[in-house]
Amino acid sequence: MKKLVHDAALSDHVLVESAGTGSYHVGEPADRRSAAEARKRGIVLDGMARQFVVSDFDRFDYVIAMDRRNHGFLKRSARGASDLAKLSLLRAFDPESTDEDVPDPYFEDNFDAVFDICHAGCSGLLAHIVREHALEPRG
Repeated sequence: MKKLVHDAALSDHVLVESAGTGSYHVGEPADRRSAAEARKRGIVLDGMARQFVVSDFDRFDYVIAMDRRNHGFLKRSARGASDLAKLSLLRAFDPESTDEDVPDPYFEDNFDAVFDICHAGCSGLLAHIVREHALEPRG
């Protein structure tokens, strides 16, 4: 998502962060297999894992879950209708998707396919953000 935002020259308008719902990887870099697949695509994964906190609902206009399990966790964390309105599944932004969940690449070692799925969802999400906020992408 960060690369799509950067390539559209929208980095001054769109802040992208990633967070997990669990604490078990906090402070760790991206999985080496994920980082390798990202490098193949010209993407650098240089962040460190962090855990979602309820105040993230205040910081962000969109809170995007990769699958229904994490969506359920985030839904239960929401403090009310305003938080819930920010919550979506990533694949909801991919008009070609027939599934709600992004598969977990760690167990099936399908990082390339998962990157394709995420690219499609992120492209649709960015198009939605551009429309909803009347932004002018370049590039």
